[in-house]
Amino acid sequence: MTDNATNPALLVAEAVDRCLTIAETWLAWDGTPIVTDGANLWTPAKAVRRIQDHLIDHLAEVEALLAGATPQDDHWHGRMVTLEADWARFTELDLAEARSRWTRLGQSYVNRYTTAPDAWDLPRSPNWTLREIAEHVSGITWYAEQVGTLRFGDSARIR
Repeated sequence: MTDNATNPALLVAEAVDRCLTIAETWLAWDGTPIVTDGANLWTPAKAVRRIQDHLIDHLAEVEALLAGATPQDDHWHGRMVTLEADWARFTELDLAEARSRWTRLGQSYVNRYTTAPDAWDLPRSPNWTLREIAEHVSGITWYAEQVGTLRFGDSARIR
């Protein structure tokens, strides 16, 4: 078994746990969008989408790099757009689905990195090293923090 000092993908699993802790409060979302940085509009479903996209995108990148292939360019629309589906209510089942998906994806990072410890720090220019990718992906908490911790009775606000 590896530990945080050796397997950089454990940072991803820890970030997933942090995102889930924040997402547990999104059942209190009142349907009002949250605006951050004066320009970004957030809803729980949008944060869920961005977290999942980020986890999938970079896991595919890691797999391609380990296979000696060129990673595919991503074509996500990212945080700058709000899709119609992003306005959906966030329910108990949405939380359960996120918990299942994110936990499995986080564990997939840990498992994959465990199989290739000698590859973590190999230069892969123009791409990042696998360690740098894991450190970057652990930043998924930023998406959850845009919605933040919600409480019943509080209205969304501009941050």
